[in-house]
Amino acid sequence: MSRLRAVVAALTLGAPFAATAADVTRVASSFEDDDPFGMFIDVSLEHTRRRTKILREALPTQPGETRQYAGELWYKGFDTRLNVDLSLGIAQDVELSFGLPIVLFQDESWSFASGINASNSTIINNCLRANGSLTDPSCPATGTGAVPLFNVPLETFRGGLGNMRFGLAWAVFNQRKDETKPTWMVGLDYEAPTAKLLDPSVLTSTEERGAVGDRVHKYTLYTALSRKINLVEPYFRMHYTIPVRGPGAYSNCDNRNVDPQNNVDPQNLGRPENCGIAGWDRKTTGIQAPHVAGVSFGSELQVLDQPAFKFKADLRAIGNYVSEGRYYNELSGALRKLLYTGDYMQVGGQLALTAQLSNLLSVRGSGTFLYNTDHALTDEKIGKDLDGNGSVDLTGNPEEINPNFDFRTDFVSRRFHASESKDLRFDVSATLRF
Repeated sequence: MSRLRAVVAALTLGAPFAATAADVTRVASSFEDDDPFGMFIDVSLEHTRRRTKILREALPTQPGETRQYAGELWYKGFDTRLNVDLSLGIAQDVELSFGLPIVLFQDESWSFASGINASNSTIINNCLRANGSLTDPSCPATGTGAVPLFNVPLETFRGGLGNMRFGLAWAVFNQRKDETKPTWMVGLDYEAPTAKLLDPSVLTSTEERGAVGDRVHKYTLYTALSRKINLVEPYFRMHYTIPVRGPGAYSNCDNRNVDPQNNVDPQNLGRPENCGIAGWDRKTTGIQAPHVAGVSFGSELQVLDQPAFKFKADLRAIGNYVSEGRYYNELSGALRKLLYTGDYMQVGGQLALTAQLSNLLSVRGSGTFLYNTDHALTDEKIGKDLDGNGSVDLTGNPEEINPNFDFRTDFVSRRFHASESKDLRFDVSATLRF
């Protein structure tokens, strides 16, 4: 009954008890009366996998029908990395942190969906060039001259040092010092574009892995609130990431004529001659990383609290919004270019278990599941009105055509969409506290 009362009290944010901060509101603090120097060293091994069904859009075949979507591919992505983070208390309740991910493996694969093979796949039996012209006049009727968008099955392999992270956090209130208040922190994380540039047009292998960097500055503003009440500590966190394109960021126009791989059409831009002209500079045609906003809330439960050993469970719900943008998505490795992606939501949760083995060392394991709502994977806008006549003129003024627009994949009835997309992440970490 005592635990039940504690849970009820937590949900209502009842009377305060002696407290320490939850993991989401942890801040290294120095120059305290009982602790002149505070520091955390976190080392974690993280494995993430994404599985997505890729659909192809088609126009309705009968009057009154809605647009049709047919399964073409299954995508699988695997990311295994070692994360090293250092958090230093630079003042009372003020923390400066540094982090570096080492991406050990970032591998992708594409295979046919059920019922699809080389004989009926629209990817293999493609009769169009990127500019919309036919590969052969008789191709739609006979298949003569068909040129695959890419070959299936297909794999890509990447890895290397990721982007460095720098952070500053401040615990505005600290329940450990004032039991009448919750622990409330605010922070700013800056992800610097230090990783080697990812070029999607470059072929990769297990011997020659591609790079993982996007050359984008990312600024993440966040705040978190927690309050310990007897055995439980409910918390809430929200964050917003603002991307800013950095120097040397990738543009598909950097590789206008990708060398073909096994008969793949070398031209993956619909209007490459427009690259760099007025209205289509690198800022316009290059990467446009998404904005990301999210919230998470949950509670830690102290399962065991002994002088030599402590054990707690953490259950949280997660919701994120990912805006539209042109970046590396589930089809970029196959089409070998950045793709304009629709916005989507991520919803899911996390279960974590933490064992504090001593005042110095604790270990943590977590599992996270996220479901990604359906969204477009190839959705470039066809162009923009440069002469002010109110429309995009594809024939009279072809300079208005977006050089990134690919008539094979971005035109209505030919677009690709992500469906049944799920992320599963496992993380094991060790923390040294000083």
